[in-house]
Amino acid sequence: MARNVELKARDPDPNRSLLASLQAGAVDQGWLQQLDTYFIVNHGRLKLREQDGSAELIYYERSDEAIERESSYRIVPVVDPDALKDALAAALGVLVAVEKSRQLLLWRNVRIHLDEVPGLGRFIELEAIAEPDSNLTREYENIAELREVLGITDERILAAGYSDELLRVGA
Repeated sequence: MARNVELKARDPDPNRSLLASLQAGAVDQGWLQQLDTYFIVNHGRLKLREQDGSAELIYYERSDEAIERESSYRIVPVVDPDALKDALAAALGVLVAVEKSRQLLLWRNVRIHLDEVPGLGRFIELEAIAEPDSNLTREYENIAELREVLGITDERILAAGYSDELLRVGA
């Protein structure tokens, strides 16, 4: 499976985060509208991501800790998202759907996501994409450097994902 090192945190000042990212050399890739439908599974997480006319099925595993953490994942392109969503909903059940607006920036091997999630608020997510043979040292170092640049303090870091947070608050 592919791997990354990721960190998700509340973002009290998205404009500052954007400016700091750009000043650090990140390149703005624009805005994405995403709908992630999570399905009920016994292990890991499974979601269908629909985004700007395309779709992909994403399975991933990661711990729920409020730290930088490794995530292992598989991504499969989907040509008929409506039919796949119906089939998975019938077979597994839908856990929750997460809508978000995401501004994507790229810095080195890191995807910086400035996210707005209705019902939850504003967030920043860092994903350092690992090469297949990586020992993840470089990925952890890049996340640590961006944490400092962006002023991400420990108390802002989330242990859970947006789906878990939406279920927790009942949104």
